[in-house]
Amino acid sequence: MKKDILPPKAERIEKRLEIHGDVRIDNYYWMNERENPDVIQYLEEENRYNEEMTAHTKDFQLQLFNEMKGRIKEDDESVPYKLNGYWYLTRFETGKDYPIYSRKKETLDAPEEILFNVNEMAEGYDYYRLGGLNISPDNKMVAFATDTLSRRKYNIRIKNLETGEFYSEEIKNTTGGSTWANDNKTLYYTKKDEQTLRSFQIYKHTLGTNAEEDELVFEEKDETFSTYVYKSKSRKYIIIGSSSTLTTEYRILEADNPKGEFRVFQPRERGLEYSISHYGYHFYILTNKDKAVNFKLMKTPEDHTEMRNWEDVIPHREDYLLEDIDIFKDFLVVGERHNGLNKIRIIRWDNNVEYYIPFDNETYTAYTSINPAFNTSILRYTYNSLTTPTSVIDFNMETGEKTVLKEQEVLGDFDKDNYESERIWATAEDGTKIPVTMVYRKGMERNGENPLLQYAYGSYGSTIDPYFSSVRLSLLDRGFIYAIAHIRGGEYLGRGWYEDGKLFNKRNTFTDYIDVSKHLIHEKYTSANHLYAMGGSAGGLLMGVVINMAPNLYKGVIAAVPFVDVVTTMLDDSIPLTTGEYDEWGNPNEEGYYEYMKSYSPYDNVVAQDYPNMLVTTGLHDSQVQYWEPAKWIAKLRELKTDQNTLLFHTNMDAGHGGASGRFEALREVAEEYAFLLDLEGINE
Repeated sequence: MKKDILPPKAERIEKRLEIHGDVRIDNYYWMNERENPDVIQYLEEENRYNEEMTAHTKDFQLQLFNEMKGRIKEDDESVPYKLNGYWYLTRFETGKDYPIYSRKKETLDAPEEILFNVNEMAEGYDYYRLGGLNISPDNKMVAFATDTLSRRKYNIRIKNLETGEFYSEEIKNTTGGSTWANDNKTLYYTKKDEQTLRSFQIYKHTLGTNAEEDELVFEEKDETFSTYVYKSKSRKYIIIGSSSTLTTEYRILEADNPKGEFRVFQPRERGLEYSISHYGYHFYILTNKDKAVNFKLMKTPEDHTEMRNWEDVIPHREDYLLEDIDIFKDFLVVGERHNGLNKIRIIRWDNNVEYYIPFDNETYTAYTSINPAFNTSILRYTYNSLTTPTSVIDFNMETGEKTVLKEQEVLGDFDKDNYESERIWATAEDGTKIPVTMVYRKGMERNGENPLLQYAYGSYGSTIDPYFSSVRLSLLDRGFIYAIAHIRGGEYLGRGWYEDGKLFNKRNTFTDYIDVSKHLIHEKYTSANHLYAMGGSAGGLLMGVVINMAPNLYKGVIAAVPFVDVVTTMLDDSIPLTTGEYDEWGNPNEEGYYEYMKSYSPYDNVVAQDYPNMLVTTGLHDSQVQYWEPAKWIAKLRELKTDQNTLLFHTNMDAGHGGASGRFEALREVAEEYAFLLDLEGINE
């Protein structure tokens, strides 16, 4: 990369931030003024610098983009699923960026009804996202939602599927989701707070009326909670949920009675988490009640839902995490996790026949798919692994017969037998064994010379399962090993794995990642001259911490939409998500959490030292991690770092947290990231 081009230099304007008698000086605080022309100018200068520094890779980026796009079947469609008399499918057409949603009545041979051609709807927009499709019980209307700014603020509209006309009402500033009552004219939806974007109100809309007249049904007044609304699979209940990191609460109302009053299922108790499903005359409850860390399944009569009436169905087990359930007329399907691996358990209601669907790989991902039908013995699930493309499978729970409905088609000369995966265990500094899954081309030699990209997330109990990616082949085919570090903070090894990686245990997340890196080097999978780190959002925080703690371990780092100004953000309750995050990171208004957070916050701990080569990306309209966090971080790194390594910063001026919206446009961002890594390895074709 070119070294003779001078990077931007941000203006330093001192800002004193004081709390608990401690003063922090933030010279780049001014960058949070989104409308300030100087801020926009700085971001544009950084973008120009990035363009100049990577100009020599532009042809290679285009090659990578075309290569990745070339593996994707353009004229593709989803496996249809049947709901209330109609088959629904999503398809793509060659050369088009957006999906077409359609349905067919009763049989797949019936004429196709186009619900939405998103390609036409997205014309003229730099960003366009359609979601929240929700068909009325009589199949005559569909509620849908659109976001044209990538701020995750959706406007809901309703389309008449018989006439093709759109109703005039538009419901603004919502989550996008909605649910119909059984009268086909009452629609429930969730509003967001204009400032914080917290989902905090449930409204009821009557078809054909002005949205400004909608009735407020429920308001979540606790700023650490968010709320949402949905209908039970049985279609009998409208359910309002409220949740924080540690606590949940539900309200229920018969879907036949939209004029009725919601009633509390079980009042919230701090630390009590539960989710509910309805079947027959009971509710089934997935919960951590009675210190069931890995959750258990209980049930209660539908007319006596308070906790004193709950009884065990599947008791708590120390070595199995209960993740979800799916209810059918004759079967209960339980999604579990054991020793990091997905398990699908089938239990027959009437005679206690139960078994697990067999899987024979050590690194795979399997989960139940779309199963809207209740009276069926067919379970649809999805399977893939690091070496095996995604398959959608119908499984007959009566006979055990599997039918592969579709396997992801990878165009070109892909042969899954050219790749292999493995799972290894690294030892953390406290003796804990950390699982790592890897994939690479067969014939890889452990000689310390392999380029290796180590990815992790490690927050919110979110588990990064080993999944197939046709895009990733562009790295593997050029000699890269791809490794996922299943560090604490996720739930790969159960709920305790999460508890050991949050609040005052958060440093385990960071040291686990570093210890995995050291293990990969020690075992000669790679070396510090060929090891690369990558993470996004909270995984971007991880990147920020590890380069402060162990910068010499990595040749290069990619941090996407990184959450790096932890203390300042968590002290600002006007920023989206902040108050709801206290149970994850702690509340810095309390001195203990403040000091602990400050001890690892990447922005607060940038020092005069050498840092790896870095590529940092963000979106100007990001609602999850505000653009100014990475912008400030880059400015401070430029000010203090003592090396001559490359530091690149790219702001997408049109998009937010999820990046570009088009089907293939997102590949351009991946091509930029891969070209950065490959260029550092001296690979340019």
